[in-house]
Amino acid sequence: MTAACGAQPSEESAGPSLVGPTPGDGSTQPSGADDAGPALPAGPTLPAATEQPQDVLTGLDAPWSLAFLPGGALLVTERDAARVLLVTEAGPAHLAGPGAEELVEGTLTDGEGGLLGVAVPPDVGTQDGGRPPLLLYRTTATGNEVVRGALDLTDPVRPRLGPLEVVLDGIPAASTHNGGRLAFGPDGHLYVTTGDAAEPGSAQQPGSLAGAVLRVTVDGDPAPGNPDPASPVWSRGHRNVQGIAWHEDGRMVASEFGQSEVDELNLVEPGSNYGWPEVEGTGGGPGFTDPLVTWPTSEASPSGIAVTGSTVHLAALRGARLWSVDLDAPALEPVATLEGELGRLRDVVAGPDGALWVLTNNTDGRGDPRAGDDRLVRLTPP
Repeated sequence: MTAACGAQPSEESAGPSLVGPTPGDGSTQPSGADDAGPALPAGPTLPAATEQPQDVLTGLDAPWSLAFLPGGALLVTERDAARVLLVTEAGPAHLAGPGAEELVEGTLTDGEGGLLGVAVPPDVGTQDGGRPPLLLYRTTATGNEVVRGALDLTDPVRPRLGPLEVVLDGIPAASTHNGGRLAFGPDGHLYVTTGDAAEPGSAQQPGSLAGAVLRVTVDGDPAPGNPDPASPVWSRGHRNVQGIAWHEDGRMVASEFGQSEVDELNLVEPGSNYGWPEVEGTGGGPGFTDPLVTWPTSEASPSGIAVTGSTVHLAALRGARLWSVDLDAPALEPVATLEGELGRLRDVVAGPDGALWVLTNNTDGRGDPRAGDDRLVRLTPP
């Protein structure tokens, strides 16, 4: 593996381009924002989203994950450069400070490894004094880990990241199958997805954190109610999970890369085993849980996912499209949109404005970059 490349982050470093902003009624500022105490920065003011994707950012470097702050500002990780971009009403700026320097110096990139997931606790607010905690998933010389640093947003034009502390480590890493998605669930706990790190059998090893969905507190301890109170493992038998989200009724779903036959959308339940490497797709038999939906690997390779209402949306890499599945429909029939329009899709998030925010991934070495790539686009849910 090699150290993350790219310039050292600084307040003056040039960043990607914000398309606009254009005054309109589609601002990412949610209604009812708390005005008490130091305010978190607002997001860019944008025109109302439409069914056609509209560029928000262009010129991103292998972006991987997207997360919103209360107030509408958003964060984007760039995998290979090991940088975090903050986008506010003032425009985009890469994080500087000691934590940003540690990311560049200590994050290793090798194939699919690097700076991956990003998440912010759901109870972040003005009580944090403009310094909310930021959780990140990254690859290091000793494995994958989750780290935390305080965001200093007192000057949104020059945002900074405080020193990093390791929240969770011991996650196997490799040039492929690193998982990497972070998300806080409706229960307030942090969910972490991992891959088998190119060792398929590890997904069935009880003591391993590979090939699993993990559930921990914000401090990295096994969350109360886990199947094994001493373990962070929530479910196992996964090949490479890169997307997790929740239906409005609390059901948890996850996207999973298959090997050569089918990719999967799974309903994730505590203590369940999804069969890898004994089975790919359905038909695993007793002890294994079948997926809800499968796709040929040529049509999907699903990474990030989002839920709006009862519909889950999956960003497809190899399939270069957005899949949508209504989980409450009598038959789970996937519907494709954006087919071939934007190239490889890495992440999709439901924004505070009700729109879907989608990251392309054409500059990661496997895609065919187009003018302006990579980009963040915004559209109404199909």
